[in-house]
Amino acid sequence: MKTYTYKANSYDNLYDLAEVLAHDGTFIPRTISDTDLEQLGVVVAEAEEPIEYVRERKIIELKRQRDAAEVEPIEYGGHLYDYDSKARDRIAAAIIALDVQGEGAKIRWTTADNEDAEVTAQDLRMIIAAVAVRSNALHTAYRAAKAKVEAAVTADEVRAVCME
Repeated sequence: MKTYTYKANSYDNLYDLAEVLAHDGTFIPRTISDTDLEQLGVVVAEAEEPIEYVRERKIIELKRQRDAAEVEPIEYGGHLYDYDSKARDRIAAAIIALDVQGEGAKIRWTTADNEDAEVTAQDLRMIIAAVAVRSNALHTAYRAAKAKVEAAVTADEVRAVCME
């Protein structure tokens, strides 16, 4: 994280520095280089980012990883089945349709690996059950990783945390 010092005052971002320079009659572009700033009398320094910011970003990253993994295709019966929001709606509708048709009813289903599989309502329920097991494992791994992030003392320790 860069800090800017101009006339004995420190600024955490280029926007605030630009406002001060503008009051002195110097207008700078957002893309100004550090070398050009130094020629204007600004001292540019790299400051360690507060660990709270590093933690926040890491937790967001871990949540995104968890959420992305939750909608990845799921393996069942030797095939991969999509499980995004559209697929969940289709699975729910197919379960209802198969239940209405009675026990033993089957439907041809295009899998995530682009093959046709014949499935029953019970097969589709088992796909949902497999997703629930995976989801629980992902949330457990996320909570453990989040706890490591919160317990970390240094930014490097935070950055090293991953979901297992």
